[in-house]
Amino acid sequence: MHIGEILQAKASTEVITIGPDAGVRELLALLAEHNIGAVIVSADGTSLDGIVSERDVVRHLHSDGTVINNVVGSIMTGDVETCAPEDDLDGVMQTMTERRFRHIPVCADGSVVGIISIGDVVKHKIGQLTFERDQLDSYVHQT
Repeated sequence: MHIGEILQAKASTEVITIGPDAGVRELLALLAEHNIGAVIVSADGTSLDGIVSERDVVRHLHSDGTVINNVVGSIMTGDVETCAPEDDLDGVMQTMTERRFRHIPVCADGSVVGIISIGDVVKHKIGQLTFERDQLDSYVHQT
């Protein structure tokens, strides 16, 4: 299974972005509006400047209570691990687990084409296991 197949199966393939100069309050509103946990930081809406998550806000809130008055660029993760649509799901899942990522941008030809969450991975794995179980159950009951 490749990452591109998971992107196609998602209910929405829209990539939510925010500019690095946007305020953290705007970021929080965007996260709440779309019911998501992370946003791609992009000055032009397609390139990848960084990623910012609820976790980034909480960590900065703990260390600096004025995080709400900051801009997104000051709290984002700039060195972002990405994957490509043709990458194997198991490899991406291993990276997410080892590096403790809950979101990973999907890039192709220098542009962000999607984002995969750990929830997307779990949903796919459960579906795959259910299918395999049903196939085995069907085979056992045929004989």
